[in-house]
Amino acid sequence: MSPAGVPDFPELACYGLAGHSATPRDLLAEVALAESLGLGSVFLSERFNVKDAGVMAGAAAAASTRIGIATAATNHNTRHPLVTATMATTMHRLSGGRYALGLGRGFDVLFDLMGIKRVTGDQIEDAVGILRTLWSGGSVAGHEGPSGSYPYLNQDSSFDERIPVLMMAIGDKTLQLAGRVADGVVLHTFMSDETVRRAVEVVRNAADDAGRDPHAVRIWSVLGTVTDEVPEGLRLRKLVGRLATYLQGYGEVLVRANGWDLADLERFRTDDLVVGYPGAFDAIGTVEDLTHLRDHVLPAEWLAASATGSAADCAARIVDQLDAGADSVVLHGATPTELAPVLEAWRAIRPDDRGLDDLPANPGWMTA
Repeated sequence: MSPAGVPDFPELACYGLAGHSATPRDLLAEVALAESLGLGSVFLSERFNVKDAGVMAGAAAAASTRIGIATAATNHNTRHPLVTATMATTMHRLSGGRYALGLGRGFDVLFDLMGIKRVTGDQIEDAVGILRTLWSGGSVAGHEGPSGSYPYLNQDSSFDERIPVLMMAIGDKTLQLAGRVADGVVLHTFMSDETVRRAVEVVRNAADDAGRDPHAVRIWSVLGTVTDEVPEGLRLRKLVGRLATYLQGYGEVLVRANGWDLADLERFRTDDLVVGYPGAFDAIGTVEDLTHLRDHVLPAEWLAASATGSAADCAARIVDQLDAGADSVVLHGATPTELAPVLEAWRAIRPDDRGLDDLPANPGWMTA
């Protein structure tokens, strides 16, 4: 067991309210259980319904004392930078330094519908610079940059807040950006082991080219984890439904990153079930819908980029992620209850020669 106040597995995380959820209060029990099981961090993805990043992060901090907390992710363009900076400094102090702000590109089509600008790498880099200036007690005056025009921004001149920025990344350009400017990088679910290996290399090379220590950037792989103990219908939703939902939103990016065949993506998009489907497959997909996709549409290779089988099988897949160069692993799509047997299996095989116990609970830092 780890010393009091230190997570048993700082190298592992889960998502809170993984996927679609209509009952955000469930997060309180999930975080408490995740912490008791020894998970190092809980990641919180934002959806524009009942999954607000700031509210969930505050709830996670209130329900815990040592687990790390990350928004993974929100977007810089859906809040004013002063509002985002305030959310982060509030969470930083509320959590006792356990919080990391995660930013991502989001969905172009959604932003078009919302009437806000699509996100670019230049915007993210500009926004991160503004946030770090505010967190360090500085002011932003007469700013004209990719993320917007700001006559004057200031929080508190006494601030000297050490808040890490995580960046969600799939494609090479975003991976390179993350290596240049982020404290930590979160890869994507359904990346093959070889893709994880290549992504790690891109991040570390970009950090090195920027004059940074390439091993000071904490890289999280995201491993869809669904054991055989999960009922079949739910397994379908967590694996087939989740992958299909990603393909609905930004399939080409994920397919290209993995070097998969774009013809298979086109076959998915033009399938009679998929054309005009009224929502996200991980939210409303029926067993019949998801079985059809698994058996007749999605290549088995794509679904295999995950952890399935027994708890021991899933634990062994964590080693694969570390061998591919990731520093830490998010066990995605599973509740803490579902992860309990995987964690016990991991305890039995967890390597003691990789410095895992030295990782801080804050998911954005490599060192305390």
